[in-house]
Amino acid sequence: MSDLIQLTIAEAREKLKAGEIKSVELTDAYLAAIASANDSLNAYIKVTEEKARAMAAASDEKLAKGEGGILEGIPLGIKDLFATEGVHTQACSHILDKFEPRYESTVTQNLWDDGAVMLGKLNMDEFAMGSSNETSYYGPVTNPWRVEGSNQSLVPGGSSGGSASAVAAHLCAGATATDTGGSIRQPAAFTGTVGIKPTYGRCSRWGTVAFASSLDQAGPIARDVRDAAIMLTSMASSDAKDTTSVDMPVPDYEAVLGGSVKGMRIGIPKEYRMDGMPEEIETLWQQGIAWLKDAGAEIVDISLPHTKYALPAYYIVAPAEASSNLARYDGVRYGLRVEGEDIADMYMKTRAAGFGPEVQRRIMIGTYVLSAGYYDAYYIKAQKVRTLIKRDFENVFNDGIDTILTPSTPSAAFAIGDEEMASDPVKMYLNDIFTVTVNMAGLPGISVPAGLDAKGLPLGLQLIGKPFDEEGLFKTAHVIEQAAGRFTPNKWW
Repeated sequence: MSDLIQLTIAEAREKLKAGEIKSVELTDAYLAAIASANDSLNAYIKVTEEKARAMAAASDEKLAKGEGGILEGIPLGIKDLFATEGVHTQACSHILDKFEPRYESTVTQNLWDDGAVMLGKLNMDEFAMGSSNETSYYGPVTNPWRVEGSNQSLVPGGSSGGSASAVAAHLCAGATATDTGGSIRQPAAFTGTVGIKPTYGRCSRWGTVAFASSLDQAGPIARDVRDAAIMLTSMASSDAKDTTSVDMPVPDYEAVLGGSVKGMRIGIPKEYRMDGMPEEIETLWQQGIAWLKDAGAEIVDISLPHTKYALPAYYIVAPAEASSNLARYDGVRYGLRVEGEDIADMYMKTRAAGFGPEVQRRIMIGTYVLSAGYYDAYYIKAQKVRTLIKRDFENVFNDGIDTILTPSTPSAAFAIGDEEMASDPVKMYLNDIFTVTVNMAGLPGISVPAGLDAKGLPLGLQLIGKPFDEEGLFKTAHVIEQAAGRFTPNKWW
């Protein structure tokens, strides 16, 4: 396999600028890696070879003239939730069969404007609903990591499982992803990669298939903190087409890396010590605390008292918004159509055939909690709880805390087809226990690899920041990364 795919975005960028390598060479190396690995990993559902080579050739022309953006010539994978003009965009759902939009999402347009090259569309949980990438119409994604001495296939996390798997297996230099309740940070933790969910409003949602509009936020998954910072600098923007987009300048996130965390106050929330949490998660957390203390940060015990209500409130708010957003998929204008006796019958048959079981479950939950008899009891109450969760964070930050440190997930990756998870959706939902609060409060959060468990699988630590303080997260995550080192799976595919 070509050494070119071992290069990080930052390393490849320098070699491209210096003329030591060409984007076409780099792109071909990734396309070859995808061709040999994708049957095993199922990370890509659509590979765009011709488009990738054309974009790479255009980048080489710019680079030869000394021109180009911050991602000029860098090959990326795109989660199937982002609209890509003329290219398969189906949110990995049967109901959007053969949909190819005639427009580009703002996030991907930003990347192309900065010179990035599209390798293809990445697998994901259907409509981003899942924590294991097993709900995709195109089948589950396999994690490149395995338990030492085992051939058992593990999940990469979800919903951005294709993004995380492709980055970990070096099938792209970096990938776009989205996070509604942990869908960037949980797969990043499961695959030994770095994933950041920015503050709500930092990246435009225009052209991104909606799951829960008040929670969804785009972000990158990358091999290290520097690459994630480079990608977010490009992805983030103010956008008049998204009314929730915030009109604030986007900093150069890479510039803060290597900065001191001396004097920063790091909060440790007691509510994140869950009953039955594996000892190695607690040990990892303590290790993270020690690293930050050694770097000069002050560690402060804090309380976020409404944390225990976050998951049940999330699983009311998110399905409610999903049931509303997914009402537009009816077989009339685009995608799948199953003919019926009349238009109502056609709607029902199309939706029954087009949506998978998990999406159907969430639509039904959402429709139930929004119904006249239960709206106040469930949806309104959940929104009140959300306000209390947000206030918990505000109180802590107002008391002088700069960043909060928690585990990213309650465990390492589990097996594909795990019977316990499959038979009890609530057990699957518990994977998001450490991440959903961040979405409910609209805050930024980053997962950074921090170690391996006893079986040799990666584990991540999460940092939660103040609104629009992604710079503080990158700076602190870089300190943890420098102390922990980098983690890559042993190649078996």
